[in-house]
Amino acid sequence: MITQSAREGFDTLLTRALKDSMVPSGAACEVTVLPDGDAIGERNMVVLTVSSYLFRLMVMFYFTPDAVTKAHFARLNNTGGELDDQAFMDAIAECGNLCCGILNRDLGNFFPHIGMSTPIVIDRRCAEYLQMLNCGHVQHFAVDIADAPRFHVTLCVSDYADIDFTVSEDELGANTGELELF
Repeated sequence: MITQSAREGFDTLLTRALKDSMVPSGAACEVTVLPDGDAIGERNMVVLTVSSYLFRLMVMFYFTPDAVTKAHFARLNNTGGELDDQAFMDAIAECGNLCCGILNRDLGNFFPHIGMSTPIVIDRRCAEYLQMLNCGHVQHFAVDIADAPRFHVTLCVSDYADIDFTVSEDELGANTGELELF
């Protein structure tokens, strides 16, 4: 069972990771919770998982490979030009990877032994089968970024044991993006 506090914690950590990875520097961003996935209309999705002994978390980034979406990821990845289809897929998968890497790092403050998958791009219609996973927590988000198309993200958490943790913004500290060298 996933407690309400843990559900809020997963949502908070994902929201923070989205803002740190999918938003160009200095751009305004708002992440809102959607009541269900009915508003999601993008054609494809990038799926990544973060797993521990206690849970498996899947994050699905929905997208349509149109010109405005390609321009956003070209700007986000500082390519300075148009992305061909393969470069676009690489760019969106890398942004998803970065987002889940941040989420993985932050979850490491609460859970030991966490691993992360590599990104996979699949058809959006696969999301219609999420209920078959018997997830303990499913949350849909809309991500609105200035000068970019609206994106949608789904978080699914399957629990293998009781999960309870509380995320405090004070504990997380400010994300500076600095590297630590040892």
